[in-house]
Amino acid sequence: MTIRVLIADDQMMVRQGFTVLLNAEPDIEVVGQAVDGLDAIDRVAELAPDVVLMDIRMPGLGGIDATRRITGPAGATVRVLVLTTFDLDEYVYEALRAGAAGFLLKDASADELARAVRVVAAGDALLAPNITRRLIAEFSRVTSSPRSAPKGRAGDLTERETEVLSLIAQGLSNAEIAGRLVVAEQTVKTHVSRILVKLGLRDRTQAAVFAYESGLVRPAGY
Repeated sequence: MTIRVLIADDQMMVRQGFTVLLNAEPDIEVVGQAVDGLDAIDRVAELAPDVVLMDIRMPGLGGIDATRRITGPAGATVRVLVLTTFDLDEYVYEALRAGAAGFLLKDASADELARAVRVVAAGDALLAPNITRRLIAEFSRVTSSPRSAPKGRAGDLTERETEVLSLIAQGLSNAEIAGRLVVAEQTVKTHVSRILVKLGLRDRTQAAVFAYESGLVRPAGY
């Protein structure tokens, strides 16, 4: 099936450039563009894209609040991939907490861009897990007090599910987790699904954020 994409960025050249690159892919179609957060919310309601490429810093309503409004309603299926100019960006961390599925640097290559859209649309794994893990760890470290996800508790998980959640937060894929635990990959997928349901989370990115903020996983050196 074709992945429908909406691009939200206040810079016309960024919107047009990403549109050209993505429309060159046989399985991706850019169905619309938005110039700010409010425009993105309206366009999502109108066009029902699968993925939104969302710039964080935009005039008016920014990408974080727009992401929260787009992904927050019950039953929302659209996935948000936030765009930033550098990876250790405090706003990126807040966007992940707001419901973004991952993030992408604006200087990504055409192949990286297309792959990111496919990964986020499929909901398979953290985007760029090594970078995402470092970003989550960095801003969990500077949080003044522990934050607990209101939708679930780590105590609801079995010992094995807790172990899987810890490995998700470390950026491991399902295949890597299966190898580490010496189980079938399908078994890992089942554990991941149960973790998300028990904690009331949308995807692996939110699971990783939960693991750090609940204290299940501590940033390196802490």
